[in-house]
Amino acid sequence: MMICEAFAVVDVPFPFSDVPRSKRRKALVLSERAFNERNGASILMMITSAIGSAWYRDVALEEWAAAGLRKPCVARPKLFTLDNRLISAQVGELAASDRRAVALALQGSIPLLDDGAASGPRG
Repeated sequence: MMICEAFAVVDVPFPFSDVPRSKRRKALVLSERAFNERNGASILMMITSAIGSAWYRDVALEEWAAAGLRKPCVARPKLFTLDNRLISAQVGELAASDRRAVALALQGSIPLLDDGAASGPRG
């Protein structure tokens, strides 16, 4: 079973099943290693070279080759959870500048915290 750190670039089956005819696609791990290990699943984000079908908040990965990608790609805000047993390999990891760009895009799309947020759950 593959357990990865956040911002790892991994190979996953598409359409996200363990059938033998599935194609391999790249995805970005968003969840921390402890989450992935304890839950047996990781939260992932789509990576695609289909730049022509742009989505709002796509992040062009500037350091795509260093991340183990074969051509320019974007991290697309299509998020999913996948059983770690279906992650076949880690091919790389995002550079710091691309990590920041992805984090900012996700914060813009899913504003979980505001500037005055408390440091724990509200009760």
